[in-house]
Amino acid sequence: MKAAVISSPGVVTIETVDDPVPGPREVVIQVAACGLCGTDLHILQGEFAPSLPVVPGHEFAGEVVGVGTEVHGLSLGDRVAVDPSLYCNECHYCRIGRNNLCERYAAIGVTTGGAAAEFAVAPAANCVRLPDRIRTEDAALIEPLSCAVRGYDVLRSALASHVLIYGSGTMGLMMMELAKRTGAATIDIVDINPERLATARQLGCTHAVGSADEIERPRGWDVVVDATGSERAIQDALGRVARGGTYLQFGVADYAARATIEPYRIYNQEITITGSMAVLHSYERAAELFAAGVLDPDVFISHRFPLTDYAAALAQFQAGRGRKILVTP
Repeated sequence: MKAAVISSPGVVTIETVDDPVPGPREVVIQVAACGLCGTDLHILQGEFAPSLPVVPGHEFAGEVVGVGTEVHGLSLGDRVAVDPSLYCNECHYCRIGRNNLCERYAAIGVTTGGAAAEFAVAPAANCVRLPDRIRTEDAALIEPLSCAVRGYDVLRSALASHVLIYGSGTMGLMMMELAKRTGAATIDIVDINPERLATARQLGCTHAVGSADEIERPRGWDVVVDATGSERAIQDALGRVARGGTYLQFGVADYAARATIEPYRIYNQEITITGSMAVLHSYERAAELFAAGVLDPDVFISHRFPLTDYAAALAQFQAGRGRKILVTP
């Protein structure tokens, strides 16, 4: 089969590799679409993946075309979306229910071959069947949505909160859509990309601005979310949290990124600083929300590239052009 391969830092090529073969409890999926995200850029930079080469692609959906000997509940022809998480279920964190912090962290498309390919293999237990009303290729959005659902699990956001989100790319917009569902009083978006701000306005945010200074909220915001990973944005966001408020680090920052905090302010104003990492007991709920129409795929998906143009798709994503970019093998 054809697959995109990140062979060394900064190098991605399209190669012919062996077709995947399912283990006893695995299925082979003909990939309908694979989404790009910040994790793919980190892999390209030589981070995250413990060793290269690797076939990337952890946001995907497709049709089951191969079934292992011990698989029950899935059949050839089933359309599925796939949770890429591969937990060991043996380490301390898995045993206390914090599997996303697994000491042997692994994921399809990160540490093992992924879906930037014609076919991918996955545990049957990681697959969620899609209802007829969902287009298979659109269901690649379920994985990033499951990360956003995990973010809101961490936030435990209260009704009538004033929410400030840095970044109006795919993840920031997903956090905005979930903020609506959790009863936010206002939802403000900060971004330096005018095109992305226009999409935030289209989806109904309260304000979409280039700087939080443009918004009149002298007491700050109850919930502040960084969905950029940008050191500059993070530093600014930390200063916008209201007394008793919460800051969520949701964007994937570079390993070397640093921000300064004021310990006295955190103590004196009872500010919570927390983070959200990947998926935890949130994929099935994200699939339910997606089926219920929480996202409009025609708004969230801005570009679809053939697999042969994977490098170009990655370059466009890195340049910040568009929203969710899909590769369609």
